[in-house]
Amino acid sequence: MRGKVLSFNGSTGLISGDDGKRYTFSVSDLMGDTVFVPAGSTVDFEASGDMAVSIYVIMTAMGERNKYVAALLAFFLGMFGVHKFYLGKTTAGIIMLVCGTIGWILVGIPPLIMGLVAFIETIIYLVKSDQSFYEDYVAGNKSWF
Repeated sequence: MRGKVLSFNGSTGLISGDDGKRYTFSVSDLMGDTVFVPAGSTVDFEASGDMAVSIYVIMTAMGERNKYVAALLAFFLGMFGVHKFYLGKTTAGIIMLVCGTIGWILVGIPPLIMGLVAFIETIIYLVKSDQSFYEDYVAGNKSWF
């Protein structure tokens, strides 16, 4: 049966099945290498009473944020904080935008620093797993590194 994950706290969760019923599950019911399932993810599972077992993640709900898009934006437009705005980190984006534009008045040091920060973040975004990226930058409140 297919369904959507309504909630998951790292150890237990709740799935809304296509049949309209809700099923509880634990992390041990997740199949493969999956240890975290964001709410909204589409899953395939077997129903056993009120429990969901043998859960396979079909499509992860990563929001609309993709780590590869964020990495490309950081690499090409990072000095201006475009990747921060993409990730919803407005304050960090404004700081990078101001330093990347008006910072040239101060002998170009702030834009160089923002460029270095953006390059480091590009590498970090590419090295992190999808789950870790989601937890840190999409669901979490992490704005820098």
